[in-house]
Amino acid sequence: MSFAFYFLIPAAVLAVAGVLLLGLLNMAKGGSPERSQDLMRWRVILQALALFIMLGALYFASSGP
Repeated sequence: MSFAFYFLIPAAVLAVAGVLLLGLLNMAKGGSPERSQDLMRWRVILQALALFIMLGALYFASSGP
């Protein structure tokens, strides 16, 4: 099970960074404010998901074999 976390954690972090970058680029070029809001909402959701994945990894790592 812990082997899956080696892929899930970086994927979650990259997803958060990607959505953050898209949101910032949209705001910088003067894009739609609604799109920026949607992207920032997705960033928060993905951050929560990444946090839960990391907490799961810590839980399974501390529970032993």
